[in-house]
Amino acid sequence: MTTRTPDAAQVGSLAVGNRLLPLADRAVQADPQRPGCLVGGHRACRGCGEALGARAVVDAAQRACGGRLVTVNATGCLEVFSSPYPESAWRVPWLHSLFGNAPAVAAGVAAALRVQGRDDVRVLAQGGDGGTLDIGFGCLSGMFERDDDVLYVCYDNQAYMNTGVQRSGATPPEARTTTTPVVDGVGGNVTRHVKDAPRIAMAHGVRYVATATVADLRDLEHKVARAMSFRGARYLHVLVPCPLGWGTPSEETVELARLAVRTGLFPLLEAEDGDVVATTPIRRREPVTTYLRRQARFAHLFDPVRRDEVIDRIQREADRAVARYRLDRPEEEPR
Repeated sequence: MTTRTPDAAQVGSLAVGNRLLPLADRAVQADPQRPGCLVGGHRACRGCGEALGARAVVDAAQRACGGRLVTVNATGCLEVFSSPYPESAWRVPWLHSLFGNAPAVAAGVAAALRVQGRDDVRVLAQGGDGGTLDIGFGCLSGMFERDDDVLYVCYDNQAYMNTGVQRSGATPPEARTTTTPVVDGVGGNVTRHVKDAPRIAMAHGVRYVATATVADLRDLEHKVARAMSFRGARYLHVLVPCPLGWGTPSEETVELARLAVRTGLFPLLEAEDGDVVATTPIRRREPVTTYLRRQARFAHLFDPVRRDEVIDRIQREADRAVARYRLDRPEEEPR
């Protein structure tokens, strides 16, 4: 297993900024000639992590395949804010599927292209955590099992944000949602664990699996390009904080994604054929409280009474993830 060091072009990584790099080495989003597959005018909330993530993902995929890309989009926030009839913010061939069948629709598109002999056109499917891990879970497993030539991207904002912030299979333990309310300081999601979609994908023996966040677009773009270099089923899981559902200021979206990584709650990794081949070590470990305190959905853990036993349990889960992927390796910290 190799180490993926934080990119030297990422602001906030104790290194130079992207603007100081040669043009050829800058992020796709820094290129004035970037594909621009998702353009302005959509109706995403201010600070929407999903809008930021989708723009970076689809632009990177479009560049990786030379502009020959078809996208399939599950129902959800991304579809709703980007394509209110009769408008669309997409500048790429784009299909809207039902909430739960985006993997199946994308598999059908890939099969049709194969029959036509169009191996130069690639397929990207995308959906939120609800459409991916809950409603569309069977279709996704089938896509993995058949090894369909599709890159599936899950934009994980950890709840059903589009329909009113209901709990999903990706909602963290103790988080407040409208279906896991907090009353008199008690409540929140009682599930002890979330569905670990990347490990589930790895268990299917998927060609390529990776995790990324909107806090490091260079890392995200690298993983999209890497995924597009494979044929067969691939899976990318992207953490995209939601100011509305998380109860956070819109300007803190990127910082929250960064803290999720630094606490160990969201490990960054790459896997091939079921085995982890690269991880990004945590350079400056943070306790989970620095992440939890900034979100209103976890406010009941601190007020009116601090619930140390719950916070300690969340900290142990973060520690477990760090140990599993060997993320706490200061001796390998880049200089």
